[in-house]
Amino acid sequence: MPKVTVRRVGVLSLAKIYGVTLAVIGLIVGVIYGLIMMVVSAFVASSGAQGSGFGAIGGVVGGLAFMIIFPIFYGLLGFVGGAIAAAVYNFAAGYIGGLELELEGAGDTMFAPPPPPPQWAPNPYQSANS
Repeated sequence: MPKVTVRRVGVLSLAKIYGVTLAVIGLIVGVIYGLIMMVVSAFVASSGAQGSGFGAIGGVVGGLAFMIIFPIFYGLLGFVGGAIAAAVYNFAAGYIGGLELELEGAGDTMFAPPPPPPQWAPNPYQSANS
């Protein structure tokens, strides 16, 4: 199997991938925390305690804030972390030589080449004398 060595990583490329990946994770975490906060505040409001209406409104607003802020915050942290990780990798790969990957099927031809284009044939409806 052919071996490939990754000597450098695009800093901006890896930062974007980390940012998007962590933004999706932040969305999942934000939705979970936001829903928990909303359910707990609704439970407190339904208990009929004094001033629980403000707590319910705060819980709903806080839950929505979690759903909006977490993906943005996680995405920014992922972008910065990805940029730092790529820069550190490039620095280390300059001294060590990079990450060695073994790829299966990389050198093999996986598909047959396309057939050659058909040659133009004379018009069968045209007589030879014309």
